[in-house]
Amino acid sequence: MALGYNIPDPVARQPWGIILPLTTLVLFGAAVLYSASPVPGGSLRPWALIHMLHYFVFLAMALVMARFPRDWFKLAAYPLYGLILVSLVLVELMGKIGGGSQRWLNLGFMTLQPSELMKPVIVLVLARFYDSLPPAMTASWRGLVPAAGLLAIPAAFVIIQPDLGTALAICFGAVVVIFLAGLPLRWFIGAGLAAAVAAPVAFFSLLHDYQRKRVTIFLDPENDPLGAGYHITQSKIAIGSGGFFGKGFSNGSQSHLDYLPESHTDFVFATMAEEWGMLGGLFVLLVFAVILRWGMTVARSSNDRFTQLLAAGMTATIFFYVAINLMMVMGLAPVVGIPLPFVSHGGSSMLTNMICIGTLMAAERWRKRGGSIP
Repeated sequence: MALGYNIPDPVARQPWGIILPLTTLVLFGAAVLYSASPVPGGSLRPWALIHMLHYFVFLAMALVMARFPRDWFKLAAYPLYGLILVSLVLVELMGKIGGGSQRWLNLGFMTLQPSELMKPVIVLVLARFYDSLPPAMTASWRGLVPAAGLLAIPAAFVIIQPDLGTALAICFGAVVVIFLAGLPLRWFIGAGLAAAVAAPVAFFSLLHDYQRKRVTIFLDPENDPLGAGYHITQSKIAIGSGGFFGKGFSNGSQSHLDYLPESHTDFVFATMAEEWGMLGGLFVLLVFAVILRWGMTVARSSNDRFTQLLAAGMTATIFFYVAINLMMVMGLAPVVGIPLPFVSHGGSSMLTNMICIGTLMAAERWRKRGGSIP
């Protein structure tokens, strides 16, 4: 994107068409986190300042990733998959427990959630797998069984943490790549029918009690408004009370009076909607539409199988975050621990989504300049 003759070339060549809307969304999210602070009147601490620092550090990382040639991504696919898989094993052996789940590794300088990193890595490794698979074998068992194994192992480790929401996110990105790789549609229809038959058995035998309760409460949250249905009830109250224009910056009662749980993470959209109203919600949706449209444009315009699958899978991963979080806070899906990208507070989530953005930037650069140029 050319910005003018007086702008240094390295600056002008940056993908400002996505950096500017993304930065605007992050700064808007920081304003929401500033207002949601437990300090009366709002404060940069404890969330807004860290949120911005995370973004700008990871944006620098994404811009560095954008310089990597395509071959580097291919070479890194299986080693990164193995490294994250080992991290998931370490979580089971010595992971930090929080909120009843064992999901984090304490690295001293930071707390890392390896399952978050598996979301982009599973997309990368499956894109690499199908790129190396002869097209004639894609529609055979050789195109399904190895890919299913690559997906099933990390998904199983994440489910037993337990973290069903992240496991579903990992599966979603992987299934999108598998579908776009060209596997027969009848296999997906058969898998869907099998899942529908197995769902009642899984519901009663595999899910934890709190997970089953989340599903039943989702169907009728008013049945237990002060118990299991409290989160979604308060979220819908916050969103509805904001109206079209909102109550005004730092004037939200649901978050400031501590009625709305997780107002800075999973339910940050409800916090925003109460203060900024439907206009704020439309702005957030518009920016996400720009990001997702850009990602799919990169995928469609790419000239090789690996880049197409990689870009589409990364875009699908961001889409899953956005869709499930927004459906959750509006009562259209059960409550799961999935934050809103670039708005919710959380370092692991920001890292994951910026890895997706950096990969898409790299894919766009490969198309424009050639995949082997560093």
